[in-house]
Amino acid sequence: MTRKPARMYRKVEGQVYTRQEYMGGIPACRITQFDTGNLRAEFPVSLTLGAEEAAQVRDIALEAARVSAVRVLEKSAPNEFHLKVRCFPHQILREHKMAMGAGADRISDGMRAAFGKPVGHAVRAAIGTDLLTVYTTEAHVDAAKEALRKASHKLPIPTRLTVSQKAS
Repeated sequence: MTRKPARMYRKVEGQVYTRQEYMGGIPACRITQFDTGNLRAEFPVSLTLGAEEAAQVRDIALEAARVSAVRVLEKSAPNEFHLKVRCFPHQILREHKMAMGAGADRISDGMRAAFGKPVGHAVRAAIGTDLLTVYTTEAHVDAAKEALRKASHKLPIPTRLTVSQKAS
């Protein structure tokens, strides 16, 4: 079955659903790395991408944003950055799959036992939640801004970029 559009899962409604030990068949989290780049160096500048609206962000969108940002940073600032995904997708998304097409009314059970099967993970982001952070040097701030700008296009919500200097 094809993946449903993000607008179906964007709204924050209902109870938080995170207890994986009670459910079977949960797909794995799609985020492959939460820390990327040079993890050992200390960088003086941090740029953070934060949510401007409360919404659910799927793990697929976070992974796409991470890959997009890393691609820009590795070209323009190799080994001079540390990108960190700041939130973990705990929320489990469910979907009540229905048979579609000709003759589906004979096979479908309608709303019987419509709890739904797990189809993915999401982050419940409140206003101001930090999603991605890039630590870098002052020479590569423009590259980091461009990387986070491109990453924000992969996310289903409006975002805000904040820059902060490390106090020395």
